[in-house]
Amino acid sequence: MRHSVSTVLAFAVALAACGGAGGGNAAPPANAVSANPAAPPPAGPVASTLIDAPRPAEWRLVWHDEFDQVGGSDLPDPSKWDYDTWGNQGGWPNNEQQYYARARRENSRVENGMLVIEARKERLDSAADYGGQAYTSARLVTRGKQDWLYGFVEIRAKLPCGVGTWPAFWTLGSGGKWPDDGEIDIMEHVGRNPGEVSGTIHTLAYNHTNNTQLGASIRRDTVCDSFHRYQLTWTATQIKIGIDDKSYFQFSNPGGADRAKWPFDRPQYLLLNIAMGGMLGGPVGDTALPARMEVDYVRVWQP
Repeated sequence: MRHSVSTVLAFAVALAACGGAGGGNAAPPANAVSANPAAPPPAGPVASTLIDAPRPAEWRLVWHDEFDQVGGSDLPDPSKWDYDTWGNQGGWPNNEQQYYARARRENSRVENGMLVIEARKERLDSAADYGGQAYTSARLVTRGKQDWLYGFVEIRAKLPCGVGTWPAFWTLGSGGKWPDDGEIDIMEHVGRNPGEVSGTIHTLAYNHTNNTQLGASIRRDTVCDSFHRYQLTWTATQIKIGIDDKSYFQFSNPGGADRAKWPFDRPQYLLLNIAMGGMLGGPVGDTALPARMEVDYVRVWQP
């Protein structure tokens, strides 16, 4: 099938019995269908060509969280972030092993001007929705708070490298139907392959369930030691995913008003999380826990 993709980005991954996005053992809310960026695995070919992709100078900042709140709660700003917990009791797709806690400082907090998402080895037996998980973490979402149609999205973050960790920064279509409403994985990293960062898109035509998801990866050996900027440029004609103003994955609108190939003409919301284990994360190395993702800021610009 011919489609418009700049660079060589299409890849197929054999998938057998995946609990993937939209799957799992619990029926999620209609607007929270994907448990984590679709798996396994999101990484495409390592990009050999990088394209300069700085933020367009004329675009304006329309939303941001600098995590610099003073006084009051040290939890993430509730006017900007909610939490996904729907899969805790019945189990998360992709065979993930974490319990996602809501507004629990041990798993998500603002500390020294940073958002910290922390995965821990512990069992929350006392939680009403506890599903027997051996690990806790957090998944923050802007769903119900804010979504966007087109823009330049950037997060500055330092990633965990513990074996079994699976941090991600991504979007889902606000319509709530996966994969019809699309998914954009701006950053994924797994601890068993430290330094390889991936970007992926999923649509009805291009997704892991039919082995046609599209993506690429790039190596940056310092992602767990220092902060990098993970970026999405999204317009009506193209999606570009990059790091530090360099795009390594580009996907162009194939035209023809075919939403199976391009559902990215409607709003998407943001998600931030650390998953544990599962089909992409792999076996968990308990000695690497607790593991932290530190986020300096999240910003969104639009034309």
